[in-house]
Amino acid sequence: MDNPLKLSHVAAGLTAVIVGYSSSVVIVIEAARQAGASEAQLISWLFVLGLAMGISCLYFSFKFRMPIITAWSTPGAVFLISTAGEFSLAEVTGAFIVAGLLSLLAARSKQLMRGIERIPPALSAAMLAGILLPYCLGVFSSAQEYPILALIFIAIYLLGSRWFARYLMLVLLVIAALAAVYLRPGESMPMQFSLPALEWVMPAFSLASAVSIGVPLFLITTLSQNLPGISIQHSHNYQPDNRFVLTGLALLQLLSAPFGGFMINLAAITAAICMADNVDEDPAKRYLAGAVAGGGYLLAGLFAVTITLLFLQMPAVVTSLLAGIALLSTLQSSLLRGFEDPPLRQSALLTLLCSASGLTLLGISAPVWGLLIGIITLWLHPHWQTPAANAKNSTPNQ
Repeated sequence: MDNPLKLSHVAAGLTAVIVGYSSSVVIVIEAARQAGASEAQLISWLFVLGLAMGISCLYFSFKFRMPIITAWSTPGAVFLISTAGEFSLAEVTGAFIVAGLLSLLAARSKQLMRGIERIPPALSAAMLAGILLPYCLGVFSSAQEYPILALIFIAIYLLGSRWFARYLMLVLLVIAALAAVYLRPGESMPMQFSLPALEWVMPAFSLASAVSIGVPLFLITTLSQNLPGISIQHSHNYQPDNRFVLTGLALLQLLSAPFGGFMINLAAITAAICMADNVDEDPAKRYLAGAVAGGGYLLAGLFAVTITLLFLQMPAVVTSLLAGIALLSTLQSSLLRGFEDPPLRQSALLTLLCSASGLTLLGISAPVWGLLIGIITLWLHPHWQTPAANAKNSTPNQ
C-alpha cells in the first residue's frame, strides 16, 4: 500500500503536538504540584502522559486509517489544581483509578453513556467556568505586585489572539522563559537532557477522594473532552468504533494512573488540525498526520526531565500568569456555552458560583456541589426539557 508521508502530514501532526502541549503543560505541572508530587514524580507524570498519548495516537490512527488524536484532560488538570491539595498523593492516585474504571464502564455501557449525555452541556460548561475563574483572575491580581509583567502578558494575549492565535502559547512560553531570567538574574535556567523514569505511587482509596476527585474528573473529561472529540470526528466524516477507542483509552488510564496518568481522552481542537483539508486532499491518508502526532508526543515524553526542570525554575508569578492566560479562551467558551440557552441560565449561574466558591462540605468539593445544585434547579424549572425531550418535540422543518 503506497501511502507516502508528506510534509503536510508532518506539519499538521507536529503543530497539533505543539499547540496541545504548549497550551497546557504548565497546568499539568501545577496540578501535579498541588497533588503533592515530588520533582521525580512530576517528571513521571509528563513521561507517562507522553507515552500514553503517543502510543494511543499511533495505534488508533494506524488501526482505523483515520487521524485519531488523543490528549491529556486539560479541564481535568485545572480541576485537580483546585481540589487535589486536600488529599494525599496516594488518595489522588486512587481517584485516578476510580475515574479510569468509570471511563471503562461508560465505554462499555450504552445506557450509562446516554445518561451522561442527558446532563445539559450548559451545566458542565458552567462547572468548568467556575473551576477556571480563580486562575484567570490571578492574571489581574498579579498586576498588583508585577504591573509591567502582567501588562506584557495581557498585551501579547490580545495581539496574538488576532495575528498568531495558533502559536500564541508557544510565544508566551518564550516570553515566560525570558521573564524568569529577568526576575532571577544570575541564575541559569537548566538545559539538560536525561532519560525520564516512571515513579510508582501506591494508590489509596477513600470515599471522599472518589467522590470529590474521581467522579467529577470522569464527568468533566467525558463531557468537555470525549463527546466534543467524537463530534469533531463526525464533522469530518470519520466514524471509527469509538466504543473500542474509549475502552482502549480507559485501559491506558488504568495502567498509567499509578505513575501520574490522570486522564487520557479524545482531543478536539488538535484533532481538527490533523483532519483539515490542507493536510491531504485524500481524507483516507490524513491518518499519517495522526501518526506523526503520536511520534511527537512520545518525543515530548522523553524530554520530560528538561521540561520539568525549566518550569520548576520559573518564579510563581510567571507560572501563574502563564496558566491564567492559557485558560482564558477556555473560560470564554465555557461562559458562552453555559449561558447561551435562556432557560438554563439560572442553573448555570448557581453551578458557576458554587464551583468557584471553594466550598467543601461533607468531604465533597465545590464543583460536585455546583453540578448537583444546577441539576436540582433544572428539576424545579417549569420550562426546561431534557435534550431528548427537546428533540422529540421539535418538528422536522425546524
